[in-house]
Amino acid sequence: MYSVAMTPKRRAWIAATSALLAAIALSACPSGGPDLGEPHDPASLCEDSFRESIEQLQLSVNRDVDILFVIDNSGSMAEEQARLAASAGPLFERLDALDANYRIAFTTTDNGNPWCPPGQTTPEGGSLVLSSCTERLGDFIFDGGMIDAQDLACNDLCTLDSGALSISPTTTDVDPQAQPRPWFERREGLSNLPAGTDPAAAFACFAPQGINGCGFESQLESLYLALIRAQDSNQDSYGFLRASSVLAVVVLSDEADCSYNKDFAEIFDADGSKAFWSDPEAAFPSSAVCWNAGVACEGDPSAYDSCEPANYDLTGAGASDADAVLHPLPRYAGLLDGLEDEKQQLNPDQQLIVSVIAGVEGGGADWSVSYADAADPEHQLAYGIGPGCVDPNGDPAVPPVRMRALAESCAFGGQPAALHSVCADDYSAALADLGERIAAQMPPACFSKCVADTELSTPQLEPDCVVEQDPPGNDNTERVESCPRDEQGQYLIDPETDDYQLPEGVDVCYAALIDPDGAQTLDPRDDMSAACSDQGYNLEFALVRRDGVPVPGGTSISVECELDDCPELNCPNIGGG
Repeated sequence: MYSVAMTPKRRAWIAATSALLAAIALSACPSGGPDLGEPHDPASLCEDSFRESIEQLQLSVNRDVDILFVIDNSGSMAEEQARLAASAGPLFERLDALDANYRIAFTTTDNGNPWCPPGQTTPEGGSLVLSSCTERLGDFIFDGGMIDAQDLACNDLCTLDSGALSISPTTTDVDPQAQPRPWFERREGLSNLPAGTDPAAAFACFAPQGINGCGFESQLESLYLALIRAQDSNQDSYGFLRASSVLAVVVLSDEADCSYNKDFAEIFDADGSKAFWSDPEAAFPSSAVCWNAGVACEGDPSAYDSCEPANYDLTGAGASDADAVLHPLPRYAGLLDGLEDEKQQLNPDQQLIVSVIAGVEGGGADWSVSYADAADPEHQLAYGIGPGCVDPNGDPAVPPVRMRALAESCAFGGQPAALHSVCADDYSAALADLGERIAAQMPPACFSKCVADTELSTPQLEPDCVVEQDPPGNDNTERVESCPRDEQGQYLIDPETDDYQLPEGVDVCYAALIDPDGAQTLDPRDDMSAACSDQGYNLEFALVRRDGVPVPGGTSISVECELDDCPELNCPNIGGG
């Protein structure tokens, strides 16, 4: 073994041993020894049972994340889609740092409307769209050619040809037959994109969805249908959702949610109920119907005290969920809660992420929104409310009341809701925030007890642990081997992956990380993360898997280690105490 400076763990053990011997000597005296009713030196509590206790813990080692983007593809969204496509770098940098196994999919806010019949728009209704925007350039022309965003929202951003965007066949947890999927992914080091394709560059080609979609956007219903389709074995998107993955949904839009119940479609009908029309004499409805049918505001219209989701029936009166013309919020929160509950059966700490880039000011902890009727009468007729924000080009965005409420219901751990301004000149901060929220769901694999040192003749911690993985099913628990080391005790590195070398013939191994500050051993590959060392833990695990061999969804990792019987001495700050 190699020689290094004495560790705090070793100094603590020596101190404990000396104190224990002193206590034994004192206790042999007939008088002058300590009163047993008085407080003792903690060392005297260790007695002779050193390293007899063993404990098994479940480790958090999940690195799977499924990300769904719901993108407004109405006529005003060219610049916003361009900003999104150009801002993905921070997200992929964070996913790479996490070594995440990610899937990324896209759908639109077009779920159809009586004023957007098939043929006029192509309502996706939550179906996933994965094709280069350069193959859909007609989708970037709006209003009979009066608006042409082919270059702004696609050609100027997408630098990859069709060959670089070809999707390789892959399997899923529910389909062992490899086939192309309507998402792009990276699993255990392998992507379904061609080798060498930059995922951020691929994102810039896939994300823009065009501007010829329905102007009565159904952001929440499209989110809902996309997640429902992903659980339907008859859909191309079946299998997108993995049981143990972190699920993140991102909604990009500049208008209010218009997820209407199709049983009450007459709210848009010129011969039907016009309770929500800004101008009942108009020949066709404006987007104000969406605001008026789903929001209630209190206070002075020049500066409302608050605006919140509300249910109304066809007459404009308050209604139950069953009679609401827009689908009530519990429809969407209930679906997300159900998915979260399923994930928490595997990981009790798992939380869903809903990020909204819409008509608010600022973003993250600093987002804000003001509600007021518009000073411009034409804007008020068009949208039913004044702008929530205005972008650098002077284009306004509607406050996202229903989307905001859903994002707030999904915020956890004291975090603010994941709200960001669609009026910002770029969305790098929004996507960086998404990456950090994902990272918070993927903590390092700290062993949260004080582990015994089984070899006191060496200066570093020598743990005695058994690591096992348990894939879904019965009686299939597998022992995980330690990653191999060289003669000096340093972990071997695979030159092709620049990661821990796997033992021959196995697809997974573990490394025991024992160096809390990077100065206790000569091996940089056994350094603990700050997240574990700051909590006073003395052991962390890293699991390494062979490229292209994904772990089945729902696989759990357990570790059984001998524990130190003197944690108050050898791990005095454990748990951050």
